Amino acid sequence: MLRVAIAGAGNWGTRLIESVHNKSEKIRFTTAITRDPASKRHLTEKYGLALTTSYDDVLADKNVDGVVLATPHSQHAKEVIAAAKAGKHVFCEKPFTLTQEDAQAAIDACKAANVTLHVGFNRRHAPAYLELQRRLAAGEIGKLRHIEGQFSGPPSYQTEPGNWRSNQTESPAGAMAARGVHSIDSMIHLAGLIETAFSFSGKLQHDIDVDDTTSCLLRFQGGVTGYLGTLHATSSFYRIHVFGSKGAMEMRGETELLVSDMANNTQRVAFDVADKERAVLETFAEAVASGTKFVITPEEIVNTVAVMQAVTKSSRSGEAVTIG
Repeated sequence: MLRVAIAGAGNWGTRLIESVHNKSEKIRFTTAITRDPASKRHLTEKYGLALTTSYDDVLADKNVDGVVLATPHSQHAKEVIAAAKAGKHVFCEKPFTLTQEDAQAAIDACKAANVTLHVGFNRRHAPAYLELQRRLAAGEIGKLRHIEGQFSGPPSYQTEPGNWRSNQTESPAGAMAARGVHSIDSMIHLAGLIETAFSFSGKLQHDIDVDDTTSCLLRFQGGVTGYLGTLHATSSFYRIHVFGSKGAMEMRGETELLVSDMANNTQRVAFDVADKERAVLETFAEAVASGTKFVITPEEIVNTVAVMQAVTKSSRSGEAVTIG
């Protein structure tokens, strides 16, 4: 049983705790790090967690095997590096960091300390995605040529102006940090590393200092092309669409997959809802138990961060950005 502490026990952090509490034999939350223990007493009452204000104390605790980071994005790099130096395994929510340099430094620290690192791309565990990935790898639609992603929702209407997510620093290029980065991870996972990005990003909803409409064109190292749209002020929508030389597959949400052949015959495949959060946390625990250091390759982790940076840079410059 992997014993972990969580830093950032807000709404999402609590969802992670809930996903495995009394449900998993692989991972268990024992401690929560919070600035205001009095406001988090329910974590003790409901989940039996110890509360502390000190990240350093958790890193020094021999009864804690790893940390789960659901903190502001700008804090991730230093928190990952500190945990690695303390010999703690790390599960970090996405985006991993906000700069390519920070991502590489954090990964280097984990390599040097020989600890396991995982990033919270829970949608790799969505049933429709797993089936899409399987069929693509089996060659059912031939050679992959193009991939599209759309992941949008209403956070601009739901986030208070004082919230840490409601600024351009923590949420660059609008919904990229909250949603679009999931699609980028899926695209990289399916099509390989991205080498070029050209994007538009702007703000039409003015309640918070975050762009609400972002779209970009992508080119992958192997020649595959891609498109991503991610909005911060609209109804919720999630789609991954892959086009191959012999057909196409469209993942609509997490439980529906449409498979089309060259004659436009379409098969609809439906799946039961799965607990993605439990799955991604248990994958982390399994990696620690097996000695696997990176569930997602370091190159993919860094490329995802670099693409986020490139999308922001391109939207400001009006030029395509080559990703090094």
